[in-house]
Amino acid sequence: MLHNDTKPERSTTSPTSGARGRRSQMRWTIVGFSALGLTIAYLDRAALAVALPFMSEEFDIGPAIQGVLLSSFFWTYALFQIPSGWLLDRFGPRVIYPIAVGWWSIWTALTALSTGVASTIVFRLGLGIGEAPVQPANVKVVSRWFPRRERAFASSLFDMGQQIGTALSIPVVTALAVFAGWRFAFLLIGAVGVLWVIGWLAVYRAPEKHKRVNAEELEYINSDQGEMVAAAATAEKKPWRRLLRNNQVWALMFGYVFRSLAGAFFLTWYPSYLLNDRGMSKEEFGLVGAIPAVIAIGSTILGGIVSDRLLASGKVSAGAARKIPIIAGLVLSACIGFSPFVESNLLVMVVLTVSSAAHSFAGAAILSLPAEVAESRDTVGSVAGFQNFGSQLGNLISPIAIGLFLTFSNNSYVGPLVFAALSCLISASIYAFWVRIKPVVALADVEPTLPGSAPSPSERNPS
Repeated sequence: MLHNDTKPERSTTSPTSGARGRRSQMRWTIVGFSALGLTIAYLDRAALAVALPFMSEEFDIGPAIQGVLLSSFFWTYALFQIPSGWLLDRFGPRVIYPIAVGWWSIWTALTALSTGVASTIVFRLGLGIGEAPVQPANVKVVSRWFPRRERAFASSLFDMGQQIGTALSIPVVTALAVFAGWRFAFLLIGAVGVLWVIGWLAVYRAPEKHKRVNAEELEYINSDQGEMVAAAATAEKKPWRRLLRNNQVWALMFGYVFRSLAGAFFLTWYPSYLLNDRGMSKEEFGLVGAIPAVIAIGSTILGGIVSDRLLASGKVSAGAARKIPIIAGLVLSACIGFSPFVESNLLVMVVLTVSSAAHSFAGAAILSLPAEVAESRDTVGSVAGFQNFGSQLGNLISPIAIGLFLTFSNNSYVGPLVFAALSCLISASIYAFWVRIKPVVALADVEPTLPGSAPSPSERNPS
């Protein structure tokens, strides 16, 4: 059931009277903190890719070993995805999220102490452990704080943190590395997370326990989560291992594997591609390198808006509302495969920007999927953990594969970028034909209806 945003003012004479108050808006502050957390995470993780050309000169690192370094973060990041989802379902984001941010901030700062390849890998492994809960935590927060019809947009708001963090890493780390050395860059960005931890502990509570959430906002948050609310209230809690028997969990995981095989290029080898293969100077890269990530910020939000508008219209099924931006974005993102065949650096930046923006356009709807397929609120974090585990498998494989390909192909980027394009198309196919999304069920739809009543739009349009 859809509710209007404007409601009569609450009566000042009786809190239990029929009059309604203006709905509070605390959920937007909460998702803002989630976006800031992801921004810090991506600033920290992308710093190595930007600093690597400077570090390679100091440590004399070849392409194959560079690929291992860029991949090492994802070894522990992937390994700890599923445990992180379980911990979030068990203890909640108020506890787990700040522990994670504090942990990864320490390991980012420690990277400044690197003396070579081995020590850098150790510090990246520690960073990966700390950052593992970040996306499952954000998905969990959105599932608890937003009604279904706002989840894709809310997901786009926190997901733009990855584009902001990546975009900031390019000029910030480049400038710091040029003027103060790459070690100082890691120290400075590692210190940022401490402030976020203080803010999160002061602001975050579950919606039903938050003093700044009134009854109207709480009712609105729960207004079209009826199926999930009913499941949480009536079903037994199931061991997270049973999620492995759910083919939709596997669909979300493999869809993300192939999406990340392409997306990992922008997190890892993108700076080296422009500097070494396209011949840009470090100063030129510092000026224009962030353009794809900046444009992707807007496309991330646009993808969330489009998905939620389609869902709210009632003209398409819930599955179509989520899948249309996912499939369209991934298919368009495959244009990255044309990059090696473009001679002009200006044109190649256009191609890479379009690919990055389209890739991000699909992101918000994808991040809303764990809440769409989970059996109850109690398993959303675990489903998100499995999904993000798939993402990190792709992120883990991609930089190593690119490094090895460059080593044995005379530093040619043709194979890696064409493969990235194919990965986008495979991912689009998985979301199109394998993923199945539950129809919309509002609270009113869960309750008994009068005989002969008309079916809701969701009942008329199951996915």
